[in-house]
Amino acid sequence: MSPKSTTRDSSNSELYRFHRPKLRVHETPHPLKRESELCLQNLSTYRTRRPIPPFPRTNTAAVLVALFVGRAGDLYVLLSQRAKTLTSYAGDTALPGGRVDDEDRTIEDTARREAFEEIGLPQDKARLPLLCILDPFLAGNQVLVTPVVVLILDNTLQPVLNAPEVDTLFSHPLASFLSTSFPERAAPRGPFPEAEALAETAALELEYHTYADVAWPWPWVMGPATPESAGRAVRMHRFLTGREAGGIKPIFGLTAAILIWTAAVAYGHPPEFLVQAHGEPELGERVAWSLRHPRQKLEEAVRKEDFDAERAARIWDKWEGGRWKAAGRFRQRMPSRL
Repeated sequence: MSPKSTTRDSSNSELYRFHRPKLRVHETPHPLKRESELCLQNLSTYRTRRPIPPFPRTNTAAVLVALFVGRAGDLYVLLSQRAKTLTSYAGDTALPGGRVDDEDRTIEDTARREAFEEIGLPQDKARLPLLCILDPFLAGNQVLVTPVVVLILDNTLQPVLNAPEVDTLFSHPLASFLSTSFPERAAPRGPFPEAEALAETAALELEYHTYADVAWPWPWVMGPATPESAGRAVRMHRFLTGREAGGIKPIFGLTAAILIWTAAVAYGHPPEFLVQAHGEPELGERVAWSLRHPRQKLEEAVRKEDFDAERAARIWDKWEGGRWKAAGRFRQRMPSRL
């Protein structure tokens, strides 16, 4: 591995510095339900329990979890269908996001810039105040992805979809990521009118939430865990959107995991289902393993950045910022509400 580099470690840590303005819940376009108000308070007071250990900057990314208040006072999240012409994850249901650019000073900057480029969401922090930055997730391509949660206060926004990247924009109830049954659907009448067409009626025989356990460590074998994996597996969740007949794919994998955790923090309780597979490795173990077994772009990032991967792996080995216990119980220590 490359020699020890402290400058890269410190520059990476700067990505997680941000200013959290006071939340003005009375300024939402529609009156909040009491439950939704508490959700926003939980998100706005959320703090990660440990500083994020170092990771190669060029393999670091962010997604924007853009929430808004529907007509009935419930919280919804904006989702997009990736363009079918893309070379990776074509047609998938996703959150707007991408890798850190050189001009991004913080991980929040990355998420906001990508959302502006993909779906035209303004980078105005007054109209879209920051709620929180959650602990990162490790994608299957060894990219460290951090969710940045914001609240849309302006319901006059209009989408400007980047056609080479995004085909469709729609919304989904945040609370439904804690449930095993289809959410009750109604037009939420929030921002981006195109995002809120009524969902198609789902066939009753289809399960809203399903999952598959895939073998770990990487490279994964896409299928049931095998004896060769010594019982270690990562659980991949899948939620139907109700729009599958129209060509929209279910919410799956990394996007589903991010939204499960966002909803759990917001509503302050675990999902109705077990989040993790038996013996599933926590984030620190998975990141450390990836740093010791880098593939292609991560290996290239380590080399180009003169990044001390073994030193970083040892820090991730001891990191206690994981989200769930192996049994799938809720581990978030909810902060006091405002």
